[in-house]
Amino acid sequence: MCPHDPACPHADAKDREAARTIATHPEQGWSLLCNGVVLFEDTGELLPDGGVIAPHRPTDMAVNAA
Repeated sequence: MCPHDPACPHADAKDREAARTIATHPEQGWSLLCNGVVLFEDTGELLPDGGVIAPHRPTDMAVNAA
């Protein structure tokens, strides 16, 4: 699917967000990556197989106080 050399990470790879952007629509808040992933500005993702990755901003992670 990817014509780049080296090839972009597959949509099921952990580093899928490292794929190149091939279309961007900042006014709508999303970008299409070379691997078929739709990346939303809130960091949510729609995978080519219809799977969904919930937004995962670092600020959303719980911090445990010692």
